[in-house]
Parts: sequence; C-alpha cells; structure tokens
Amino acid sequence: MAADSTTGRLLVSTPQLDDGLFHRSVILVLQHDDNGAQGVVLNKPLGADVDSVLPGWGEHIASPQTLFQGGPVQLDSALGLATFRGDAELPPGSKRLFDSVAIVDLDTPPLLVMPEVGGLRIFAGYAGWSSGQLEGELDRGSWFVVDSVAGDLLTGDPGRLWEQVLRRQRGELAFVAYYPSDPELN
Repeated sequence: MAADSTTGRLLVSTPQLDDGLFHRSVILVLQHDDNGAQGVVLNKPLGADVDSVLPGWGEHIASPQTLFQGGPVQLDSALGLATFRGDAELPPGSKRLFDSVAIVDLDTPPLLVMPEVGGLRIFAGYAGWSSGQLEGELDRGSWFVVDSVAGDLLTGDPGRLWEQVLRRQRGELAFVAYYPSDPELN
C-alpha cells in the first residue's frame, strides 16, 4: 500500500466540486495504491428495488432498502459491501477489505453470507481513478480526506451524511458543513 493511501478513509467533496454525482458526495475508499484507487459513493440512493436487480438480496440490505449509485464506473454491475461483527470468520463469497468492511460476491446465496453480516449495502457501479489521478484531485483541493467511522457505510440518513461527516471534524473543517448548497442564494 502506498504511504499516502486513502484506503478505508472517506473522500468528502469540497463545496467547489459541484459535478452532478460528486456534488456533496462522501466516498468510502476501498482500495488505493500506486495503480489507482476505487471507492463507492455512500450518499446517493437510487430508489431502485434491489430484488428487481438481484433477487433474494433485498430483504437483507440495511435501511434505506434501495440500491445506491456507487459511482460513474460500470453502472451495469453491482457491488455488495458488508460489515462483519468483530473478528468473525468470513463466510464463503466474501473478502475483508479493511477493518470490519468486506466485499460480498453477490452470486453467493444470501443464506450462506447473511448469518455473519452486521449490515449490507449494494451499489451500482463504483468511483475509480487511474494511477496519479486521485492524487491530482487531492492536490487541486477537490476532496477532504477524513477518517471513516463504523456507521458511515450503512447510514440510515444518506442525504445528511456529507454534513454529518464534516460536522464531526475538528477545527475549521467542521464549518464547511454549513456551506450553502447554492452560495449565490446566500
């Protein structure tokens, strides 16, 4: 892992990043090394029924029970992320990424996976950066990099996650949570 890796941390968009999907987005970085980075947007629910896309999984996902847009890359694929209790042995079809977060192979029958899962969220697509691309965006000030906490992945209130993550930061960064959605209306 690169010394400046953001794996397991959050990328919180700065107010200047107003590009559609990334406007006020919070991204959990799943992997970041010299070859690039991948993550999922945690706060963009799609309102789509999971069972219509992945039969059998809908009853197992955390509230709000909807598919989330993980990013602009490979929107035709689904990515399951789960939290596991403590040092639980992971069930077949899952792989620990960091801490209590693991990726779940959604081709595995839910009944084999779910007994050990603390919570599950399913994302359509992901956010991805080629080698050096994320570093360039960080240098330009597009993202704040902050620590994640256990409840971020499975927040029950994704619409307020951007504000909540910023408010819990120390110092002046906490004040960014109060930045108006449209500064021209301020």
